[in-house]
Amino acid sequence: MTRLYHEKLVNSTAMVKAAHENKYAIGHFNINNLEWTKAILEAAQASNTPVILGTSEGAIKYMGGPITVVGMVNGLLEELNITVPVALHLDHGQSIEMAKKCILAGYSSVMFDGSHLPYEENLAKTKELLIFANEHEISVEAEIGSIGGEEDGVVGNGELGDPTQAAEISKTGISMLAAGIGNIHGKYPEWWTGLSFDTLEELQSACKMPMVLHGGSGIPQDQVEKAISMGISKINVNTELQLAFRDATRKYIEAGKDLDDKTKGFDPRKLLNPGYQALKETFNELTEWFGCKGKA
Repeated sequence: MTRLYHEKLVNSTAMVKAAHENKYAIGHFNINNLEWTKAILEAAQASNTPVILGTSEGAIKYMGGPITVVGMVNGLLEELNITVPVALHLDHGQSIEMAKKCILAGYSSVMFDGSHLPYEENLAKTKELLIFANEHEISVEAEIGSIGGEEDGVVGNGELGDPTQAAEISKTGISMLAAGIGNIHGKYPEWWTGLSFDTLEELQSACKMPMVLHGGSGIPQDQVEKAISMGISKINVNTELQLAFRDATRKYIEAGKDLDDKTKGFDPRKLLNPGYQALKETFNELTEWFGCKGKA
């Protein structure tokens, strides 16, 4: 299969490297459909902000497959005349086969999440993927020490990353490293005590490269900013977007606007618009936190 390509899509390497050197973080925003993607791209363009669009394996399946996702993103880049740097990233790829499939479909960045495997197997598969990814100039994210919570059926108990493993895997040629530092996917429970900055300090000292904070939704601003100052260069956001979309859509429906036949409030373009606008507002707020707004 010949790899599909769009000249406006870039890989994540230069983005996260610049963020790491200048102490800010690139926002990685998970997308689920056309509205999600269009809202994020328009907000990024309007604010001159580089962005990483992320898709979990579940979201890829929901949208019809990686070729469909790439086609949608490429079309929007062209039709909306997007000029800021945009990467399309596989989030939590559970196999190198899936990562390769996304690369061939036209993704510009992939994550191989081998944290559920024995470390030596994780390392070996990461190296195998890198050979293929480097042929296509695709950035690769790896993970050690699983992230707490559940995403697409993958459950992590929140193990803290091992600095020895971080030092070794950082030498493979990956562009960024995800490692557990007490972060959790989804909404943070009441018992959550916060990020482990001691662990982050040890990991960053060991790997000396851009690191990724998964489960970024719901972490207090002061902890986010401190993590960025200590080497976090990419922050993944999913749940916070979903909650913002839900709340705005609920408000529209509870006001009965979808029942107004005269204005055709049931039209999906009107029904989904409040959530669409909420996605933009959330993007703008979070990229201020991350320090990446205007950094395109």
